[in-house]
Amino acid sequence: MSRTLKIYVGILILLFVGIIAIEFSTPAPINWKKTYNETQKIPYGTFVFYEELTNMFPESKVHDIKVTPYQYFDDYYTWEDSTYLTTGTYVVIDEYPNLDNSSAQELLDFASHGNDIFISSNHFPERLLDSLGFHIQNEYSFKGKAEFTFTNPAFESDSISVEKGLNNIYFSKIDTLNTIVLGHQKFEDSTYTNFIEVPWGTGNFYLHLQPVVFTNYHLLKKDNRKYASSVMSYLNDDTLFFDSRNKFGKELGSSPLRFIFSQPALRWAWYLTLITTILFMIFNAKRRQRIVEVKEPLKNTTVDFTKTIGNLYYETKDHDNLIEKKITYFLEYIRRVYYLDTQILDEKFVKNLSLKSGKDKDDIKELINLIAYLKAKTFCNEADLLRLNNAIEDFYTT
Repeated sequence: MSRTLKIYVGILILLFVGIIAIEFSTPAPINWKKTYNETQKIPYGTFVFYEELTNMFPESKVHDIKVTPYQYFDDYYTWEDSTYLTTGTYVVIDEYPNLDNSSAQELLDFASHGNDIFISSNHFPERLLDSLGFHIQNEYSFKGKAEFTFTNPAFESDSISVEKGLNNIYFSKIDTLNTIVLGHQKFEDSTYTNFIEVPWGTGNFYLHLQPVVFTNYHLLKKDNRKYASSVMSYLNDDTLFFDSRNKFGKELGSSPLRFIFSQPALRWAWYLTLITTILFMIFNAKRRQRIVEVKEPLKNTTVDFTKTIGNLYYETKDHDNLIEKKITYFLEYIRRVYYLDTQILDEKFVKNLSLKSGKDKDDIKELINLIAYLKAKTFCNEADLLRLNNAIEDFYTT
C-alpha cells in the first residue's frame, strides 16, 4: 500500500468517526409528523392512548389488526349460519386510514351483527358515505383554535380547546332520521358537528372527525384526556379490535437493512460506504479503461418512448401511479411558472394562484380540492384519472 493511499484511507476513517460522533452528540429534532402510530412516542403518535385502552376498558381484551379489516374479519365469518365467530368493537384512529370499499363493506356487515365501529378520521371510503348517509367538507376559512363539546349534558365539563394540529373538517350532511349528534366543534363563531352515532343493523357506527385529540401531544396537555375518555365512553366494554398502523410488510419491516436505516449514524455510514465504493470504481476504471468503440448516436425516440410508457400504465390499469405523476408534474409546473410553494394547498395558496395565473378562483379551488381528495383516496379508478386530467388541461388552456 502506497503512502498516498494510506493517507486517503486515514482521512476516510477520520471522516467516518467525525460524522458518527456528530450524529450521536446532536440531539434528535422533534418529529411533528402525524403518524398516529401506537408504538411511537412522538407528539402525533398514539402511544399514550393505546397504553390507556386497558384502563378505559378494564374488562376488554385488545387485539391488534395488522391486516386490512376485510382480511381480518372475513376469517371470522361463517357462511353456514351467516354469523361472526367473534364480537367486539373495531377502532381506528388516523387522518387517512387504510380503508377501501371492501373493508368498508366488511365493517358494515360486522356492525349489522351487533358490533360497534369507531372511526376517528378526516376521510372515509365512498361505501360508508353512501350507506350511512353522511358527507364531510373541508372549510379553508377556519383559523385559530377550536372548542370541542358534547351534546350530552353529563359531559359538559369535558369540553376542551385545541390550538395545534387541527383539520377544518366537519359533517356537512347527515341522515337526521337515523343519526344521533354526539359532539360539536366551534371555530370562532361557527359551530359544526364533528361526532355522530349511526345505528346499523343491531350495531352502531361512531364517527369522529378530529383524530388529533387522541395523539400524545394533546392527551398529555392540560386535562385534554377527559375529552378522549368521554368519547370512548360511548363504546361497550367488549373486545377491542385496534387497527394498528404497523401493518405486515410496511415501511422497513421486510428490508434486511431496516436496523441500519433506523439509526442515523449507521445510515450515514452506509451512505458514505456506498459513495466511496462508487468513487473507487470510477477512478479505478479510468486507469484501466479500454478504447471505447465509436458508435452512431441513437435517434431521438422520446415521443415514441413516452407513448409506450403511457400505454403501459394505461393498459395495466395503474391509475394510482398515473394520478400521482400528473399531480407531481402539475405542482412542479406551479412552482416553476408561478413561483408558489405547493407544500400547503390551503385557501391562501388558492388565492395566490388565482392572482398570479388570472384563472377563476372557484375553478382553482375545485381543482385543488380534487387533488387533495385523490391523494387521500386509497384506490383510484379510470374515472378519477380522466377527471383529474380534464381539470388540469382546463387549467392549462383556459
